[in-house]
Amino acid sequence: MKNNLLFQFDVDREQKTIRIKREFAADLPLVWQAWTTPEFLEQWIAPIPWRAETKTMDFREGGHWHYAMVGPQGEKHWSRYDYLEIVPQVKIMESRGFSDESGAMNPDFPTTLSTTLFFQKEERTLVELTAVYGSLDVLEYMVTHGFKEGMDASLANLDELLEKSSKG
Repeated sequence: MKNNLLFQFDVDREQKTIRIKREFAADLPLVWQAWTTPEFLEQWIAPIPWRAETKTMDFREGGHWHYAMVGPQGEKHWSRYDYLEIVPQVKIMESRGFSDESGAMNPDFPTTLSTTLFFQKEERTLVELTAVYGSLDVLEYMVTHGFKEGMDASLANLDELLEKSSKG
């Protein structure tokens, strides 16, 4: 992690929740842009050697982001984030779930309610993400299948992208 930036990852099995706090060495408007535009998201959200590929994105309340995580062999795992509440540069609340290529949600996999909060802290931005899982089984799957390591790698990608973008 660069510049001693905070990365806190907490699991609360009783509440079926994962909470992540992460600082970025960038101003809030740039972090917000990286979180809300497909051109930025595709550059950081997938841990290497995976990449993200947006099929559609309509960033507004009632809109959604439909994308695939594309593996090194070209395999695709589709997801969809439905935007429930957006307060610019403050909050994004979304329902996340696995989908198929057409965007139809997978009924066998409960959705996750995710709330992301953004705070400017002097020359850094703090992002707090709370994910509430639809079942304890899904939470356990995420915890035991590399979610923390994947998030850490993705957020390190974002560090590099923010540094490049800050330099213009």
